[in-house]
Amino acid sequence: MTSLTYEEVFEAAARIILIEEQAITIILNEKTVSIRFPTTRRLAEHLRIPHYYVLPYFAMMEKDGVITRVERVGISTTKKGTKKLFELMATKFLKESKTVLGAALYEELRRRIRTDR
Repeated sequence: MTSLTYEEVFEAAARIILIEEQAITIILNEKTVSIRFPTTRRLAEHLRIPHYYVLPYFAMMEKDGVITRVERVGISTTKKGTKKLFELMATKFLKESKTVLGAALYEELRRRIRTDR
């Protein structure tokens, strides 16, 4: 079985969102910011591994509270996962993040995620 880390899965998600699709779905409410994750199949395809290799990692990530999965709705980050993904976006993918989001929205999300408790 391929050995993946959270960082590799999150980096793959960021690459898919920001570089391949150039689209990000953000879920906002008064309490939190969540980001829609690519599907498990899309991530497996991007990582060039069988789909069933990705599923246990998603189960672990859900157990650890970085993502949430809702049947027929999709996968999105929790507060903890949003901070992790956005940190990656701000370091490895800053240019792409600002291009997809626009500078003003990027800064507002950065502010909101940083102060999100």
